[in-house]
Amino acid sequence: MRKVLDPELLDFIDALVGESYNDIAWRVTWANRDPIAGNSGGGRWSPDGSFEALYMSLEQNGAIAEVYHHLSRAPVFSSSHVLINQLKLSLNNVLRLDMEQLRLLGIEDPLASRIDYDRSQSIGETAHMLDYEGLIVPSARWECMNLVLFLDRIDLNTQLAVITATDINWPAWREQLDD
Repeated sequence: MRKVLDPELLDFIDALVGESYNDIAWRVTWANRDPIAGNSGGGRWSPDGSFEALYMSLEQNGAIAEVYHHLSRAPVFSSSHVLINQLKLSLNNVLRLDMEQLRLLGIEDPLASRIDYDRSQSIGETAHMLDYEGLIVPSARWECMNLVLFLDRIDLNTQLAVITATDINWPAWREQLDD
């Protein structure tokens, strides 16, 4: 059963203007996973089972930092083969939300690792309902912006392409953080 959307949230997002995004983005995946395969299992900006979303970052280190955060929470850091994928995007209508807008929408600390997922998912669901192709939002793991694509709002054959896929060297990446 679909929840009722917050009318104030709907009005706020409906009053915003989307923008085009014609540039690259970065996504980390397991080596055997298609880098443009989405997830409908839910995430920070997409409710579980509602629509397929593809999470990526506008900076390479942002994408790596996100996956590093999740892998480092395990009892043993996974040595599984992961790739950093560079993707070319041609989007017409994405919603960019900055820190102040997120605060106005009820997310007090947009960079917190543990934010109210109910609220951020409501924001994503509302943007999806208003036919945005995705969201550009601050990353909680790196000082950059992330991109969340709503896969049913884009044409995967013409708006998204994988340019490169490169192995991640975790020790070298962690070492650069210390420099």
